[in-house]
Amino acid sequence: MTMHTAIILLAAVIIGLITGTLTFLSGTLVPAAVLAGLSASGLSIPVLRSLIG
Repeated sequence: MTMHTAIILLAAVIIGLITGTLTFLSGTLVPAAVLAGLSASGLSIPVLRSLIG
C-alpha cells in the first residue's frame, strides 16, 4: 500500500466517523447513522483521490 492510498483511506475513515457521529447526535437511530457514515466514507474516496492525487 502506498503512502498516497493510506492517506486517502485514513481521511475517508475520518470523514465517515464524523458524519456518522453527527448523524447519531442529531437524533437518528444507530443503523441510520452507521449507514450515513459508511456512505460518506465510500463517496469521499474518489473525491479525495482527485483532490490529493
